[in-house]
Amino acid sequence: MPRALSTLTLSDAKRMIDAAEAKAADLGIPYNIAVVDVGGALIAFARQDGALEGSIDLAIGKAKTARMFNKTTEYLAELAQPGAPLFGIDQSNAGHVVIFGGGLPVTIDDQIVGAVGTSAGSVEQDIAVAEAAAAAMATNPKT
Repeated sequence: MPRALSTLTLSDAKRMIDAAEAKAADLGIPYNIAVVDVGGALIAFARQDGALEGSIDLAIGKAKTARMFNKTTEYLAELAQPGAPLFGIDQSNAGHVVIFGGGLPVTIDDQIVGAVGTSAGSVEQDIAVAEAAAAAMATNPKT
């Protein structure tokens, strides 16, 4: 029997970016925010005025990494420490794995439908902005 995959839409991504931008404004930090679909392809990206240029690729990489491994990048960072089970994972996938906190899978009804990645502040701030984006889907789930 064929499997049907659900994925984030552009409308979903816009709602997530709006929520992330609101959290970034609360923090007083201009952010880079990336949303990818269930296949890991970029749906939408926002670079707020003044957001760090060096964080553009990090935000996108965090979103793609979170989707590729279906784990938060914060958790992957823990697993990638010397002596931990995934030490060196950041060198896999042609070096495109980003293991700083701020990337997380997005789920609807316990099914992963995409991911979000944020970058510009501290790791804790990046996580908070990403969580705000993901929460936008929890408060407005697909019908």
